[in-house]
Amino acid sequence: MVELLNPEKVISELPLEKEMSIADFGCGSGGWVIPLAKKSKDAKIYAIDVLREALSALKGRLEMEKVYNIRTVLADLEKGSGLADDFLDLVLLTNILFQVDEKEKLIKEAHRTLRRDGMLLLVDWEVKEDDAENKADKLVRQEGFKKIKEINAGEDHFAYLYKKE
Repeated sequence: MVELLNPEKVISELPLEKEMSIADFGCGSGGWVIPLAKKSKDAKIYAIDVLREALSALKGRLEMEKVYNIRTVLADLEKGSGLADDFLDLVLLTNILFQVDEKEKLIKEAHRTLRRDGMLLLVDWEVKEDDAENKADKLVRQEGFKKIKEINAGEDHFAYLYKKE
């Protein structure tokens, strides 16, 4: 049986603490950020996306599901998130790296916004032909992150948790 990507299962593997500051870079309509907000109710969560329509859909879902600890932010992450330096405890990069042209800028923005010892969750498509997993891992490590955990993300994805050094 093929195991598909399950955000709730991956999130359950994260060392979440009370009152964390978290950002979901490229949140879309909330597939990751809503389960995260429900699991970490005391966290301050920033859902960031470049698409106004995605954020609008997310706002509707937040109202329907009565989730109140998420703030939406419209931003082109390759140009910056608008968040302060050394501000976040956790950044999610889920199914976004393969979509951006300037991957290094996105990873640099995650690094800039994370506190020392902050964590980065990287989840993306595993494409054997272009070695996406190893290329992504190398980019993240080059930016000053240390891989601390591999998480089972199903058959077509890879997931790593990193710590900012």
